[in-house]
Amino acid sequence: MTDIYTIPVTKPGGEQTTLADHQGKVLLIVNTASKCGFTPQYDGLEQLQKDYGPRGFSVLAFPCNQFGGQEPGSDEEISGFCATNFGTSFPLFAKVDVNGDAAAPLFKHVKKEAPGLLGSTRLKWNFTKFLVDQKGLVVERYAPTTEPAAIAKDIEKLLG
Repeated sequence: MTDIYTIPVTKPGGEQTTLADHQGKVLLIVNTASKCGFTPQYDGLEQLQKDYGPRGFSVLAFPCNQFGGQEPGSDEEISGFCATNFGTSFPLFAKVDVNGDAAAPLFKHVKKEAPGLLGSTRLKWNFTKFLVDQKGLVVERYAPTTEPAAIAKDIEKLLG
């Protein structure tokens, strides 16, 4: 079994790291985009961060340009957009692919652990969300249409 905390991820600017700093937290891993119909969900994601961050929760955002070219900017432009328009305080990682041969290892892992309808591992669009418990296990996958507020009860349950 893959340990989610050892999977390599990239920070804006290209620095390689892992999710080790997030060990023991409840995580919501999301593929995001700045020019998507679901982009206003950044507000809801930030609200979850504010509400549950002090209790051991974090949203982890991974911008992706694979769906309709809706995330064309550089990592710096994306970070600026999120901070200016949504006041995001949660970690925003470097842009990734979530599908195909070049998919980021983290997304290969979470898709395998929580497949979609009929066992599909492909993500269908931006703002697909994966809830991870304190042990690093993927416990739920949410569709892009699932509003962040609708996930609060599941986060609450994991936080106890």
